[in-house]
Amino acid sequence: MTEEADLFAPGADPNRPLADRMRPRTLEAFVGQAHVVGAGKPLERAIDADRPHSMIFWGPPGTGKTTLARLIARRSELHFISLSAVLSGVKDIRAAVERARAWRQTDGRGALLFIDEVHRFNKSQQDAFLPHVEDGTLVFVGATTENPSFELNNALLSRARVYVLKPLSTADLRRILRQALTDAERGLGGRGLDIAPEALEDLARAADGDARRGLNLLELAADLVEGETIDTAAAEAVVSGHLRRFDKRGEAFYDQISALHKSVRGSAPDAALYWLCRMLDGGCDPIYIARRVLRMASEDIGNADPRALSIALDAWQTQERLGSPEGELAIAQAVVYLAAAPKSNAVYMAYKAAMQDAKENGSLEAPLHLRNAPAKLMRELGYGKGYRYAHDEPGGYAAGENYFPDEMTPRRYYQPVERGLEIKIGEKLERLAALDREAE
Repeated sequence: MTEEADLFAPGADPNRPLADRMRPRTLEAFVGQAHVVGAGKPLERAIDADRPHSMIFWGPPGTGKTTLARLIARRSELHFISLSAVLSGVKDIRAAVERARAWRQTDGRGALLFIDEVHRFNKSQQDAFLPHVEDGTLVFVGATTENPSFELNNALLSRARVYVLKPLSTADLRRILRQALTDAERGLGGRGLDIAPEALEDLARAADGDARRGLNLLELAADLVEGETIDTAAAEAVVSGHLRRFDKRGEAFYDQISALHKSVRGSAPDAALYWLCRMLDGGCDPIYIARRVLRMASEDIGNADPRALSIALDAWQTQERLGSPEGELAIAQAVVYLAAAPKSNAVYMAYKAAMQDAKENGSLEAPLHLRNAPAKLMRELGYGKGYRYAHDEPGGYAAGENYFPDEMTPRRYYQPVERGLEIKIGEKLERLAALDREAE
């Protein structure tokens, strides 16, 4: 457990990483998140009024969650206790509560308990500190990169306000990197370094909204140069190999696959290509994307263009057989084809409706006339009796025949749309329905 004195003590330890040394010491020096801590915003007003409340900061790495918690504690003159949900358990929470109670008795100051990666706590661990939040022993602040609605229990969410932190803009990151270069006490100002505008832009873009990543890249680049200027060569040397923000199974992962799927569904091939490349650039397994593209072919194109399914399957097999980069190109081809293809979710909706009936209606037996009758006993019991062989009927269709269970009213699940091949499918089904009506 740590307190804010370790962070804000004068004369920053040069052995600490630059990103840690350069944490802002005041809210006024905090860069970004104006929608949360800007003038007149709810959090800013609560801090100025010295009424800190329990809260959850939800956002990607390097957006200021830990720093904000420390600054709030400092402004409100609260003791700061920090726990990591990865390393801590109920025992550590109890110890933090005891420390908070002891401080209140000795100096009258309250405590702010900051829990990093709070989504890693299970329900019992989350419940452990709730009574102490209720009675005012602690001000709780949690940080998470995951959607709190899914990862935190309702009891905790009802007691804390959620603030969404956004990735920092490139302009914000340029400002932060410039500050680190000129700050002689905590940053690199004492080394007399400058940076070429192009190199600054490269580092800011490579940081991808993450201040910690940007400062780490700057520190690496500064160690590479022999002169007084960080040039593009130094920037490119440290930037190469750094992937964009992509957590492979967290919020950004599902946001991006959702954006890809919806771009395909929305017939936007350029946007679909962009999200495909974002995922590949972020390190997503191409096989995973190929499987999802196959799902899109069935769910959103269906019989409007049955070729979509084959093209998606071919792309998957190409990726498996050839690997990169040929496989990714085949997936891109499939994504563009699917996005440009006529759309129909008629089979998808029909499947869901039929599945619902199958679950709700129990084990209805097949009608006798539809049953197979390979044995004499079965024939004597009426299996297959009255079955009309469609190929022997006019036009190859047994008009008026019933194929549903006897106890079930025939349903119409499949409703072809007026797009692509389903136009013709719909026309044919209407002709067959007319024959059924005539046979009644």
